[in-house]
Amino acid sequence: MSHISITPSKATWVVRANGAILAETQHAKELREGGREAVIYVPREDVAMALFERSPTQTTCPYKGQASYFSYVGPDGTIKDAAWSYEAPRDDVAAIAGHLAFYPNKVTVERV
Repeated sequence: MSHISITPSKATWVVRANGAILAETQHAKELREGGREAVIYVPREDVAMALFERSPTQTTCPYKGQASYFSYVGPDGTIKDAAWSYEAPRDDVAAIAGHLAFYPNKVTVERV
């Protein structure tokens, strides 16, 4: 087993940027990696995917696999690589497939 844990969040989460609600969910997963703060992963069906464009950016994590990035495109401009997703994650983190995580320094991720 790796140093990563994934648990269902018991909270409601809202993701916002420039006044727009990008996501709202009661079905998020909290991923904890080592001693880091939890990263909230939101199911795609709870994300306004029409507000996002796939970015050419990709990175690889040795524990999770290849990440694809998405930029928020709104009326006030684009926020490059605001979210990422592991579309085909490694088996031991398969629970985050079909979910997006968001950079809290680029958008607002809040527990409500």
